[in-house]
Amino acid sequence: MRKADLVNAISEKTGIAKVDVLVTLEELFKEIKTTMTGGENVYVRGFGSFVIKRRAKKVGRNIKKGKSIEIPEHFIPSFKPAKVFVEQVKSNVSSLPNDDGDE
Repeated sequence: MRKADLVNAISEKTGIAKVDVLVTLEELFKEIKTTMTGGENVYVRGFGSFVIKRRAKKVGRNIKKGKSIEIPEHFIPSFKPAKVFVEQVKSNVSSLPNDDGDE
């Protein structure tokens, strides 16, 4: 599902104009980004948490040049789904689209 599909689905279910749904979604995404770039996590009860994860300093390798490089400590955004959400997915999804069953 793409953002446009999400906007259409919400608009159909709520009766709110698509443009208003789009503006609301954009503001939600913008607020999550702003909050996280400010160093705070975002918690949505029953859905999940948008958290900042710390990646420790490490040594990597540039395979083409054969040299070691130091990758400094950095922080990345991450999403951790709520337990309720995980359980809903586990109990309702039996296979993914385009899943040919080869695992």
